[in-house]
Amino acid sequence: MRLPHENVATVLVDPRALEDLELELMELDLRVWPVATAPICADGPRQAFQIRRTLLMRQRGAWDVAAEWTPVWISFGESWYDGAEPLPWAAHETLWRTLEAHGAHVRYQRRLGGVRPLHVPLEATG
Repeated sequence: MRLPHENVATVLVDPRALEDLELELMELDLRVWPVATAPICADGPRQAFQIRRTLLMRQRGAWDVAAEWTPVWISFGESWYDGAEPLPWAAHETLWRTLEAHGAHVRYQRRLGGVRPLHVPLEATG
């Protein structure tokens, strides 16, 4: 039986553009999780280093500009899901279109992976 997981895009983001990208994605109910501080990572900085290194090595020099960029996972908010149905293609297209618009500041492959569920922290009330 497959463990619970969440669909994410793994993206390298220029740290100077991270905040603007995150705000734009939030408006689309897409969530940005820097790997180094993701709540599912026991050693986030190490995992971020390993993910960055793996992505860069796969591209054989084509992504060298991103050697110091921030690895993030981008997940899909509740509005994209319909119960237990698979993630709709519209969600994929919205994500890829937004990333393409930031092409000079992101590096990614057009595919999703799976990570343990990333839960949005609830705000404490009263």
